[in-house]
Amino acid sequence: MENTDTKQPSGMFGFTVVWLGQIVSVLASAMSQFGLTIWMFQQTESATALGLMQVFFITPFLLISPIAGVMVDRHNRKMMMMVSDLTAGIATVLILVFQALGILEFWHLYFASVIYGLGNAFQWPAYSAAISTMVPKEQLGRVNGMMSLVEAGPNVVAPLLAGVLLPIIGLTGILFFDVATFILAIGALMIVHVPQPPRTAEGEQGRGSVWKEAAYGFKYIFARPSLLGLQLTFFMGNLFAGIGYTLLAPMILSKTGNDSLMLGSAQTAGAVGGLIGGIAMSAWGGFKRRAHGVLIGWMISGIGMAILGLAGGLPVWIVGMVTTAIVIPLVNGSNQAIWQSKVAPDVQGRVFSARRLIAWFTNPISPIIAGTLADFVLEPQMRTTSTLSEIFGGLVGTGPGTGMGIILLFCGVLSALVGAAGYFIPAIHNAETLLPDHDQLKKAEPEAAPA
Repeated sequence: MENTDTKQPSGMFGFTVVWLGQIVSVLASAMSQFGLTIWMFQQTESATALGLMQVFFITPFLLISPIAGVMVDRHNRKMMMMVSDLTAGIATVLILVFQALGILEFWHLYFASVIYGLGNAFQWPAYSAAISTMVPKEQLGRVNGMMSLVEAGPNVVAPLLAGVLLPIIGLTGILFFDVATFILAIGALMIVHVPQPPRTAEGEQGRGSVWKEAAYGFKYIFARPSLLGLQLTFFMGNLFAGIGYTLLAPMILSKTGNDSLMLGSAQTAGAVGGLIGGIAMSAWGGFKRRAHGVLIGWMISGIGMAILGLAGGLPVWIVGMVTTAIVIPLVNGSNQAIWQSKVAPDVQGRVFSARRLIAWFTNPISPIIAGTLADFVLEPQMRTTSTLSEIFGGLVGTGPGTGMGIILLFCGVLSALVGAAGYFIPAIHNAETLLPDHDQLKKAEPEAAPA
């Protein structure tokens, strides 16, 4: 059995095969997402309606994440990776069928978002934990930089490609392409070897019922102040980023009269920034002190989001998008490398699921906060002569979309302050020296065992 596994692509080569399959699949999914965002806003003209898509995605994701982490640790990780891709493919097939039959309604996208959320709960911990066993820890920074390219790379061309193809093959054709690429991604997984992690003392401590194992991920994090501090940084940063970026697409569409080309151009600029950042991270690997990558990255990202809220149109949006996106691979890659090197591989499914739940706990409410503030408070205020428009009009302009611009401006400033705050908390900025690497713990176990 072992010798048949070794005939399959493994190590860095095997990871690259999976990575290529994911890039193609994410390209198609980004095209679908762009087309569906335009379709949804045309149907509803509501920032709240768009934000609810995120709520319907993230709520089931968070609810099932602890159980998904247990399943990732208990079962074959390659199978879990396939399950996540297959679930997302099923959701896309449903949307494709409804669209092809001409019966697609906006609430169908909410239902599909629930399925996407359930599948994605398995994807991230499974892929993250699999990387830890596929490549040596010295390569984790570069590999996580490559993973950031899976998100950023396809998004460089996806909005413009979708904008060109929508009039030709329509939303139905783009969705069909998306379904085909899910098959390709699953096929890439089938031909590679993904090693199962060895059992460790930490893994044995966490064994038990499903509920006990699900709770273990949280206990593991809360018992280590440095890991908890890192996650609270993401908790607060994601709260402000979630509120701000919920409003990015409706703000641009409102300011440009539903100009999909302007939205696509801004999104493409952000994707180019992310691509540059991902390439740099893949070649460089990040700061030797990875905590610097997390904290400095959050500060720069927040400044970029604040810029997005300013008046000036497309040139300003491009600067803001590039500034924000170029450091995202640095933030996520540095943070991921810390966790992958500090947490024992056989508990990473549970710990990483708990970790993401903490970081994303505010995500179900941030779109509702954003949509409510925009639709019912700031947008009406900024479309009239008011104290608010007099104070902020010089910064964000006046008219449709400028109320959302104020929210982006303030959320960006607060997000940058979250990164700066980490330098005042030793448990966060000294996380790597306070926590031992997991391979050091494994070497110490035989010495500590009784004779």
